[in-house]
Parts: sequence; structure tokens; C-alpha cells
Amino acid sequence: MNRLFGAKNTVPKPTLNNAISNVEERVDSLDVKLAKLNAELSTYQSKLAKMRDGPGKTALKQKAMKVLQRRKLYESQRDQLSQQSWNMEQASLLQTNLQNTMTTVDALKQSNKALKQQYGKIDIDKIERMQDEMADLMEVGNEIQESISRSYDVPEDVDEAELDAELELLGEEAEFEGLGEEQPGFLTDEVKLPDFVDEPPEPNKVKEAAG
Repeated sequence: MNRLFGAKNTVPKPTLNNAISNVEERVDSLDVKLAKLNAELSTYQSKLAKMRDGPGKTALKQKAMKVLQRRKLYESQRDQLSQQSWNMEQASLLQTNLQNTMTTVDALKQSNKALKQQYGKIDIDKIERMQDEMADLMEVGNEIQESISRSYDVPEDVDEAELDAELELLGEEAEFEGLGEEQPGFLTDEVKLPDFVDEPPEPNKVKEAAG
């Protein structure tokens, strides 16, 4: 059945990070090969420097040339793979930045939606009316405070001469009433001696003490 209709491909699709890892592994493998070739070339160079011209030196020189060609090929492949890895890293960075930007945009959308729902419940006209009512109440309160703190001055149409005459008349009535009253008892009653005095003082001695 699978051959007729085909089976679903369960292999996960390669990601950009996986591709970068694979390329870097290939670059590392080429670096190892280049290190071996460089060591081989160094050996050939040291031998060629000690050999005289002849068929043996020519044969060894041909071997060194082949190794050098392989090294150039590996270097070219390594440079290409390094450039591919760099390009994919730039693409991965761009993708990450784009994902972060989309996340920020989604967060802003949610915040904008929530703000619209919150501010949509607020009636600006009601707030303005409330502010006007508060201003009116403050004005009424100030008028009440000014009214109850007002001082009660003497009316301007009252004649001060009449007030002076009335005050003088009250003084005369007080003197007249004082004449008809009896003197207080402490002025008319005889002075009683204290209990600890046995005999009254003699008149002459009192006069001498007073003189």
C-alpha cells in the first residue's frame, strides 16, 4: 500500500541551525586534512633542500606538487564552506530578530487591545460634567465660608452722640440706685474681738498706739 500511494515522510525537515552545524563539521574535517598536507609538504621541502638536482629530486618534486594541488583544492572548498556558514549565520540572526520583532508586535497588539477595552469604558463627557460639578461645589463652599465668617459691624446710620447720651444716662441711674441702698453690714456692725483675746483693749492705749 505504501508503494502505491506513498508513505508520509516522517523525517524532520532540516533547520538552519542544523545546516550550519553540518557545514562547520565539514570545515573542521577539511582543516584536519590541510594540516596533514602541510606537514607532508614541510617534509618534502626539507628533503628537496638537501638533495642535488637529478631524477630523484625531480620525482620528489612532482609528489610535492600534487600535494600542493590537493591543498589548494581543500583550501578552496574550506573557503566556500566558511562563506556558506557565514551566510547561514546571518540568515539565522535575521530570522531570530524577525521572530523577536513579531513577538514584540504581538505583545503590542495585545496591550493595545486591552487599553482600548479599558478606555472604552470611560465616558469623557461624564468626567467633564463631574469636574464642572466639583468646581461649582467648591465655589458654593467658598461662598458659605465667606458668609459665616463675616463680621457684624455697627450700622452706619446709628448716631454716636445718641449712644454717648444713653451711656451717660445709664451711669446716672446706677448712682441714683446706689444712694438708696443701705451700707453693708461690715461697715456698721461692731468689730468683734477674736476668741483668743480675753479683755478688750483700753481706749487710751488704742489712741496711743494709733498716734
